[in-house]
Order: sequence, then C-alpha cells, then structure tokens
Amino acid sequence: MFSNVWNKMQQGKFSPIYLLVGTEHYFFDETIRRLKDALLQEGEIDVLLFDLDEVPVQHVIEEADTIPFFTDRKLIIAKNASFLKVTEKGKEKIDHDIKAFESWVLHPSETAITVFIAPYEKLDERKKVTKLMKEKSLLLVAKQLEGNDLVVWVKSTVAQEQKTMTNDAIARLIETVGQDLVQLQSEIHKMATYVGEESEITKDDVELLMTRTLEQDAFQLLNAYLRGDTTTALTVYHDLLRQKEEPIMLTALLASQIRLMSNVRYLQKKGYHAQAIAKQLKVNPYRVKLIVESRQQIKEERLLETLHRLAGADYKLKTSSGRRERILELFLMNKL
Repeated sequence: MFSNVWNKMQQGKFSPIYLLVGTEHYFFDETIRRLKDALLQEGEIDVLLFDLDEVPVQHVIEEADTIPFFTDRKLIIAKNASFLKVTEKGKEKIDHDIKAFESWVLHPSETAITVFIAPYEKLDERKKVTKLMKEKSLLLVAKQLEGNDLVVWVKSTVAQEQKTMTNDAIARLIETVGQDLVQLQSEIHKMATYVGEESEITKDDVELLMTRTLEQDAFQLLNAYLRGDTTTALTVYHDLLRQKEEPIMLTALLASQIRLMSNVRYLQKKGYHAQAIAKQLKVNPYRVKLIVESRQQIKEERLLETLHRLAGADYKLKTSSGRRERILELFLMNKL
C-alpha cells in the first residue's frame, strides 16, 4: 500500500488529505519525506507543522484554507490526532471543534495537502469523525513488519545503499535490533559505510559493528551472577560504572530482566514459541531468544530469591549515602 502511494506521489498524484495510522514511525517519516520531495519537483512549498496535543484542529483547517502568498501549495502536517482514538470524556487535552472539522473534511482546501498522523494501534471506529476521515482521506496503516516482509524490507534498504547482505547477517541484525525500522535503517547505513568498497555485508560485520545495548549487558551480568561466575559479573558491572551508569538504575534493570525471564518461562510452559512470547510481552525478540535458548534453566524459586535480594539492595541504595556502587558490588559478590 505504501509503495503504491509513494509511486503516485512521484507521478505528481496527490490526495488533499492523508491519514497515517499505526505505531511504525518509519512509515510516517518516509511518507512525509517522499511527499516533500515530490511537491518540491513542482515548485516551492510552505511546510507547516501542528501538534494536536497542543493546538485545536481548527487552527489546522484555518491554515489549510488560507491561500499561500508566495508558493502554489502548502504541506501541512498535523501530528497526534488524538480526537480519532478512544478518550475518556473530560480527559481531552484540547477542545477540538469536531463539527467544523467534519465540514472541512467534506470540502478540503485545493491549495493545501494536509497529513494527519495518528500514532496509535487503533482508532475509535464508533466516532463519526473517524468514519468520515477513513472515507474521505487517503488512509495508510503503518503496521510493524514481521517475518519475510521484514527480511524483504531489509534487503531493499541494503540495496539502496548499493550493497548486498548475507542471509545469516540479516537474521543476526534483526535478532539484535528487533523490528524497529528506523533503528534498522540507521544500522544498515552504518554498516554500508564501514564496508566501503566491499559489495557485501557479512555476519562478521554485523557482530563487529552492532552497538551493545544496556539490556544486553544486564542480561550478561545477571546470567553470570546466576551461574556463580562472580568474576564475569563484577567485570561487566565495573564496565558499566565506567560508562557512568547509576547503581540504582542497574538494580532496576536487573530486576526487570528477572521478571522477563520468569514471564518467558511461564509462557513457554503454556506452549508459546519465542516469536509469540516476544509479541505477547512486547519486547525485542532477540532478548526472548537468548532466554529460550539458554542452557542455564534457572528454577523459579531461585529467580524469586534473587529478586528478593535485589529489593534489599535497592532499599539500601535509596537510603544510604557514601559509596553506593559498593552496595550492588557486594550483592554480586555474595553467591546464592
């Protein structure tokens, strides 16, 4: 759907109103970029941005209906169209004139292209304004890519960098980064720059260049502690301290990792596979994969005991003064 709309933009075929819905921000950014480029080919444009969490929608329609002075057309971007989603009565941040907006949607401006961005999983289909927007605007749903669709997108993005990528490199990249297209695009560009004149990006390149995340370090630290490898646990901890990470935050991260491990184990027993678990828990599939494939199957009782001890360390960190980094260090030195 997006590719068809982007092709029409290149051909100079535009809709007066676009409605972008979903949680994959890459498609929002890419659609607006392509829209700007296509409009600039026809001449100068005014680009105006509105945040509908800050201003009422009537400001948008007033601007759209105002004839541009020095350009042929305006591009108006209205983000956070929250009046299209479910909201509790009386909880609305801004008083939007929905009646005026509905009238405008029926007769939009001929000198403006207006893009409404609703970065939400669902809209309120019961609302008249939502039904009207879906009928009268060009609706684009930005869904998270999965499975083969995601692999195809990676290959296409790599090709835009005039490179190719081995299948195992693609798998490793997706495992590590997850399904965030913006971050994937950034990592692909970084790797394409690194390999220089080489035409192919390999798994070794991915391993070398992928930025380690704090969650990965926390996972390594916790696993070392749980298997009684005090040396590795303290080495990782001191590395994190040198990176200016706070002991209180690290304690919270370790506790979060334990809860994740516990939840993954529970869903495994229910028969969920790794991909379904990641979707259910809304976490990076790579984090789930590491837990599922770990040879170190920690018993639930041991996880709960570790969580209890972390709670004690957390209390000391928040109530003590002096060298607080020593508190978590002592926790890691005392084996279960």
